[in-house]
Amino acid sequence: MTAGPAVYLITGIPASGKSTVAQALAERLPRSVHLRGDAFRRMVVNGRADMTPAPSAEAAAQLALRHRLTAGAADTYHEAGFTVVAQDVVLGAHLPAMVAAIRARPLFVVALGPTPSAVSARESGRAKSAYDPYGWTVESLDAELRERTPRIGLWLDTSDQSPPETVDAILAGARPLHD
Repeated sequence: MTAGPAVYLITGIPASGKSTVAQALAERLPRSVHLRGDAFRRMVVNGRADMTPAPSAEAAAQLALRHRLTAGAADTYHEAGFTVVAQDVVLGAHLPAMVAAIRARPLFVVALGPTPSAVSARESGRAKSAYDPYGWTVESLDAELRERTPRIGLWLDTSDQSPPETVDAILAGARPLHD
């Protein structure tokens, strides 16, 4: 943890615990904000193009817009003296692009990577489904995380951790990125 405001970017696949962990982390930090990147996707009333395994050009453009909006909001809150815990699905080449888009420093990146079986168990207990409606599988997104996402920041296997244990691991092990 730093003395002044910071930005924590929490990524992982759907049902990896991003929302729960980000909220718990923000609750432990003074003067903090929990910024949900997916909120920008949900704000689109008409014309939304969701990401699929074979995304359209419009879906890719809207994802990039969502990431830019998240980065801009994180910077604005940081400039106002808040520590920001931003969370979203930021995988593959999108992760270094998002890191570059966030100007605020210090910046901590945390990737939550529970096993596919742990994610499937969590997904089955949720009211919403992040996989079936869009054509994704837990295994395909897990491969995107593990095989095609650069190892930036702290990576945690949270399969057997409670949210408070994960927050403890973040506060103990996350290190600020250096440009």
